Amino acid sequence: MATANFQSRLMGLQANLLNFAFMLTSNRDDAYDLLQDTTLKALDNADKYVENTNFKGWVFTIMRNLFINNYRRTARAATIVDTTDNLYHLNLSQDS
Repeated sequence: MATANFQSRLMGLQANLLNFAFMLTSNRDDAYDLLQDTTLKALDNADKYVENTNFKGWVFTIMRNLFINNYRRTARAATIVDTTDNLYHLNLSQDS
């Protein structure tokens, strides 16, 4: 696909992608970040797009995968910081 045609098709999907990003994140700023990451990744991988396949589906799959990967990364990085005296919460038994 010609670069200009690819870019114009991608820019034509920006409103739909933003709506989908907002649905995934429920946060305006996170939705804009996800949209930017998706656009950049689609442009970087334009050579991997196969002509005469579903372009919209390809771009939306990129967005969905980016969201899932970011969600997993943040869930894995979430840690509990115990700021109580003598680490009270860490010394509690599991059944309390």
